[in-house]
This record gives sequence, structure tokens and C-alpha cells, in this order.
Amino acid sequence: MDNNLENEMRLHSAGATVRHISGFDHLETYPNDFELSKEFTDKWVIPLYMKLRNPHDRSWIDYIMQFENEITEEVTLALLGDFNWRTRTVGAYLSAIKNYQQQIDIIGVHLFKSEVCYAGDLYTVILAYYNQPKTVEYLNQYLDYYLQKPELYFDQEAVLEAVAYLDTVNTTSNLSKHLNQWNKMLESRGEISSIRNIQIKNIIEAQEGEIKAQEYLNNLNKIIINPELNIKKTTEEIELLNELKAYFD
Repeated sequence: MDNNLENEMRLHSAGATVRHISGFDHLETYPNDFELSKEFTDKWVIPLYMKLRNPHDRSWIDYIMQFENEITEEVTLALLGDFNWRTRTVGAYLSAIKNYQQQIDIIGVHLFKSEVCYAGDLYTVILAYYNQPKTVEYLNQYLDYYLQKPELYFDQEAVLEAVAYLDTVNTTSNLSKHLNQWNKMLESRGEISSIRNIQIKNIIEAQEGEIKAQEYLNNLNKIIINPELNIKKTTEEIELLNELKAYFD
């Protein structure tokens, strides 16, 4: 297999489906200088990453509670420092329920840099859950930048919903500062860049075949262009985090 394609497939699997230069490149992401062992990922990642936050199946909560005393800062840092959406989402969630507030900046920078997909909406919930001036600022700064980038359609909607949630909790009006630019972004966004579509389609075709690749292209037509903001899911997730934190306190 071509080395470039193999690298693309590895990055795609990790969640790095879009590489981009951003205004946050000067910020340093927390990196591991080691590879996570199979034993480590089998314990902390595989059983959780697909079930985490599932409101209909809480077996993952029972699993976490088995290891209450083993969820240390070292474990969450190792998860957050791995370049993969699976490990980073688990790390951010465990960090929050253990109240490792010293890791807030790691999570905030991960959100800013958007290095891997599928993780940003969870970072958003975690920052809203902490509800500190610093975490509110992370959310607003994210919107200030990424609402100006319709070609980078990442987690703008989730962040807006988190800001809307915090407005109701804090009696603030931060959402109103972003709505005009949000509407402009939706107008100019259109479909995702054709170049990106072709890149992802080629990766899917190499991994899963031509039929799956064509299904991906067909599904692009089903993308909702004008989603409605709703804080219900954010509210429920933060209530669950508070419930879990109370158990771990």
C-alpha cells in the first residue's frame, strides 16, 4: 500500500479527517511521548469510547465505578495526550468526573485546535460543566474564530448550544453576540468542500470499498444545513456529570 495513503488511513482512523492551519497553532497541545499499551487501551478505552454518554445504556457507568480509585491524573493525562479521538474523549470525561481542574487548559486547547473529530462536542460539554470564567472564555473564543470559517464546519453548533445553556444558568447573553455570524456562516457554508469530500471518499474506498465510498457521497446530500439550537442534550449531559461527580467525591 502507498505510504501516503496508509498514513491518511491512520490519521483518518484517529479522527484527523481535516488537517488545517488555524489561529491557534501557536498553542501547544499536551502530547504523550510514549505509545499507550494494549493492556492500557483494553482497560480504559475499548470498553468505554462507544458507550460513553449513552443515556439508554448505563452499563458504562457501572464499569467506571469498578475502577474508582484507579482513575488517577496519570491515567487521564495519558488518555488526553494520545492523538486519537477515542482516547481523548474518554480522558476528558474521566478528568471531569474526578474534578481534575488542572487539566481544563488541556481540554480547552484541544477544542481550539480541533486536531481530531468526534471529540469537540464532549470538550464543549466539559467546559460548560465547569462553568468558570476561563471555560466560558474558551467557548466564546472558539466561536469568535470558527464562526468565521465556514469551510471548517467542526463543533460550532455544539459550542453555541453550550453557550446558550450557560446563558440560562448564569443569566448572561453571550449567545446573542454570535448569532449574526452563525447565520452568515450557515448561508455561506453550503456543502463541505469538494476537495475534502474526494479525500475522505478515497480513504473510505481504500478501507471499505467503492460501495461504501459512494454511500458517503450520497449521504452528504442529507446533511442538515440549518440546524436548530437546542440545550436539552447539553443540560442532560451536565446533570449526569454532576451525578457522577457526587459519587466520586
